[in-house]
Amino acid sequence: MNILSAENITLSFTDKTLLNDVSFFIQENDKIGIIGINGTGKSTLLKIISGIEEPQKGTLTKANGIIVRYLPQHPVFEKDETVLEYVLENNKKSDHAWDIQTEAKSLLTRFGLNDYNQKLSTLSGGQKKRVCLISVLVSPADILVLDEPTNHLDSEMADFLEGYLKKFKGALVMVTHDRYFLDSVTNRIAEIDKGSLYTYDTNYSGFLALKAEREDMAIASDRKRKSILRTELKWIQRGALARSTKQKARIERYEEMKNQKDFKRDETLKIGSVASRLGKTIIELENVSKQYDGKTLFSNFSYIFLKGDRVGFIGKNGCGKTTLMKIIAGIEKPDSGSVTIGQTVKIGYYTQEIENENTGRISYMDPEKKVIDYIRDTAEYVKTPEGTASASQMLEKFLFPPYLQHSQIKRLSGGEKRRLNLLRVLMEEPNVLILDEPTNDLDIATMTILEEFLDSFEGVVITVSHDRYFLDRTVNRIFALKAGRRRYKTV
Repeated sequence: MNILSAENITLSFTDKTLLNDVSFFIQENDKIGIIGINGTGKSTLLKIISGIEEPQKGTLTKANGIIVRYLPQHPVFEKDETVLEYVLENNKKSDHAWDIQTEAKSLLTRFGLNDYNQKLSTLSGGQKKRVCLISVLVSPADILVLDEPTNHLDSEMADFLEGYLKKFKGALVMVTHDRYFLDSVTNRIAEIDKGSLYTYDTNYSGFLALKAEREDMAIASDRKRKSILRTELKWIQRGALARSTKQKARIERYEEMKNQKDFKRDETLKIGSVASRLGKTIIELENVSKQYDGKTLFSNFSYIFLKGDRVGFIGKNGCGKTTLMKIIAGIEKPDSGSVTIGQTVKIGYYTQEIENENTGRISYMDPEKKVIDYIRDTAEYVKTPEGTASASQMLEKFLFPPYLQHSQIKRLSGGEKRRLNLLRVLMEEPNVLILDEPTNDLDIATMTILEEFLDSFEGVVITVSHDRYFLDRTVNRIFALKAGRRRYKTV
């Protein structure tokens, strides 16, 4: 039984069509993952389903009494309440207020928010996202609509949320780029591609196989259409006269087939791996320690990075992973210990967040600047194994078509900004890549190409990530930071 239907939905922004006459339905107990390249309208579709935005065309129909709760990608709080007050305020109309308060405290603790009376204004962006997620999870709801629920969750939190959503008795619609999460939780995949929406009654692994089948069929159909066109063209060239109704219809069919666009497989974001030469000394950490607000993040950490190293850092939020990355990159100083960086080392640092102007960090994006100028500020040309590529050509490889290259950065989606920032880092031609949560807000296509890039990258890779798939795919050693100390395992 359909509990929500969206029919013939169309939505455009300026000269870009996000959704073109698409239809979508949700049935009881559906667990749907929505995927697609950043900027294709995934978050917009979630807002339409939630009733927050209206399409320019089309209708949204809900069954009687259906309650929808929505988790935005970037929550905005209107009041400066405490953590617990916010959760309860958003659920005060419930008939189960006492049960909600009990569950809210339990989930807040589970998600690392132990101070129920902490003000929202003092929280980090990741903590605010978790508070909003908890508010949604404790709500009585028939449909949960979640935009990037696993962002800012460590592995333990993500595992818990995975189990929680699998047991949820209602319907679920979510956007996430966590491939293991999609595989485990979903039973339907909806892919937005070039304004169209394709649905597959399977999880992520099944989707990959079915999508390949769909594209193979589209290519075969295209081949057949072109063969028919060649035959019809010969008939037209012989001077066919449109005197009869049959001849007119045949000519009209020819024109219709001729105007159909050729099917093309998704472009890949391939970028050749060219790294600067590395000397004998790369990066050496000796007895590095750091405290913050009286809390020991890590102490006496030592490691010598060698050529070909692929090192991942994991641990609960707040354990100091990002701080350690900044120390390795030379942005912050340790309280004690030493960091030695070799003379030939050229670090490319992909930060967890796009910093604001006042911080003066290298990842700052001027919202008024054009996309192509942002890349040209890094390099006008870049060397690849295939030769030399211009900034414009590299942008096209990263799915920024010419019309978008001359748009201002402020017009990009959050995911598109992250993709643009990733391209900037890679165009610096580093020989040491530091990737702090590279999979947050990046679409699966970009992540796949990043993984392929790292396969051939001849330098050192150092990454912080909670994405289990990405870590399994890219690293050979993992350090686990825990309670002011560290342990590690080699994988």
